[in-house]
Amino acid sequence: MATQQATDEAEIRQRLDALVDGVRTMDLEALKKIYAPDIVTFDVSGPLQRVGAEEKLDNWKQAFAMFQPPLGYEFRDLEITVSGGVAVVHGVGRLSGTLKNGSPGGGFWVRFTGVLRKIDGTWLVAHDHASVPLDMATGKAALYREP
Repeated sequence: MATQQATDEAEIRQRLDALVDGVRTMDLEALKKIYAPDIVTFDVSGPLQRVGAEEKLDNWKQAFAMFQPPLGYEFRDLEITVSGGVAVVHGVGRLSGTLKNGSPGGGFWVRFTGVLRKIDGTWLVAHDHASVPLDMATGKAALYREP
């Protein structure tokens, strides 16, 4: 018999798989089901912070507008820690694809941290943070780093 911890972790992994599928297929309706209504997101583009599911979806809409479908999207080395109705996830992720002009786009790795909350029995992403390492000597993003 599975423990609650194992059950929660499996549900969270399914939720993250649904996130990956939604991004790959550029499906905003599918992504809407992933995020808590009051999500706070710190992404690599845009303002320092976005608040609310509509803001998060708008961020994806802007990204999708730059690419031809389908997109490449993946997570690696995900670690999940669950305590009650809160979970923390961290690892690395990558968005890649073909830009509308036919050039390759994205493809660099970002550090990813997510916080999920169990709301009405469903794990939803309540906070996410994507960042790139900084080359301290130049002050520029170190997009060449790989896991």
